[in-house]
Amino acid sequence: MTVLIINIKQLVQVRQNNVTVVKGKDMADLPVLENAYLMIEHDTIVEFGPMSELDEIEADEIIDAKDRIVLPTWCDSHTHVVYAGNRVGEFEDRINGLSYEEIASRGGGILNSAKLLAETSEQELYEQSIKRIHKLIRLGTGLLEIKSGYGLSLDAELKMLRVIRKIKKELPITVKATYLAAHAVPKEYKDNKSAYVDLVVNEFIPTIAKEKLADYIDVFCEKGYFDVEDTEKILKAGVDHGLVPKIHVNQFNIIGGVEAAVRHNALSVDHLELLDDNDLEHLKGSRTMPVALPGCSFFLSIPYTPARKIIDNGLPIALATDYNPGSAPSGNMNFVVSAACIKMNMTPAEAINAATINGAYALGVSNQYGSICRGKKANVMITKEIPDYRYLPYSFGEDCIDKVLVHGMIWDL
Repeated sequence: MTVLIINIKQLVQVRQNNVTVVKGKDMADLPVLENAYLMIEHDTIVEFGPMSELDEIEADEIIDAKDRIVLPTWCDSHTHVVYAGNRVGEFEDRINGLSYEEIASRGGGILNSAKLLAETSEQELYEQSIKRIHKLIRLGTGLLEIKSGYGLSLDAELKMLRVIRKIKKELPITVKATYLAAHAVPKEYKDNKSAYVDLVVNEFIPTIAKEKLADYIDVFCEKGYFDVEDTEKILKAGVDHGLVPKIHVNQFNIIGGVEAAVRHNALSVDHLELLDDNDLEHLKGSRTMPVALPGCSFFLSIPYTPARKIIDNGLPIALATDYNPGSAPSGNMNFVVSAACIKMNMTPAEAINAATINGAYALGVSNQYGSICRGKKANVMITKEIPDYRYLPYSFGEDCIDKVLVHGMIWDL
């Protein structure tokens, strides 16, 4: 199957060489080819260039992208999209003045989602989740990470991870699974957190690893959840069983989690709504990607990740949705890119780099995804008729995506 896209107004994120991460001042550089074509063979980008250089080429399908923008699909490296039900009641509680922490202390938050999940069958959980993901692909997401973490028991976590495995098999997009049993302390371990940590380390992680149900290990390193000592113990156990560390850190408090993550060679540190100079120094020279989740900041009315400080210190940054029922109930990466520009003072070029190449890096697959490059996977989206790629974040409430190609195939659900 060959697909030829012609008359592209702007072909965005064009890379002659296989760039796998963009840092610091280079994040402001977003290569754009005007009046271009793109050739896809099977699931791979094989050629691109200006229309003036397009020879007579036969293709199984030709798409005329006149007055349209073509760019890589979004790479969402942080989601909790497999969950049961919703938490609209807590939404109203926050409007009435309760904080996220206050809701959690009353048995809401993650524990509320864990209760709903325990009451939901595996098949129903799958059906709820796959509907959400179909919508995300339609909005331009072509690479997705999904975390467990609403189970908090071995059986319930296995239920979540089996659903994620089924999603992996049935969807054309690449999906990565993250094991997050250390998302909250279950009620029955409220007064004995160390016992739960030991259970995660000695029983849960070996079982998950044996069944090959996860790619990554994650911990919610935060006051009231898991401290640095807990985090390091869990990350070490994950690494010992072949899982790559990614952690939630610095959402509400700075407690040394960034330093711990770098020490354990974490692929990413996610949230970072709070960040100090010590954290920045630890990130410099590391392979760890800072990941911002502006949808969460918007929904909870908490600070936004200081993107300018991160970029101005020569570091990379990625953007993700944090799609979950409690603090970020939207998986729309188009909104995330807009919010990064509007609320985090990122330029459109920086935000698109963060949501494509660097998002793919935060999932360990930027050698295959995240840019228009010969030999990379053909995950691209075609906009509706718009004047310029910068219009995508500018028109923050508008659906500008017309077609999405995943591994060279048009997504038509």
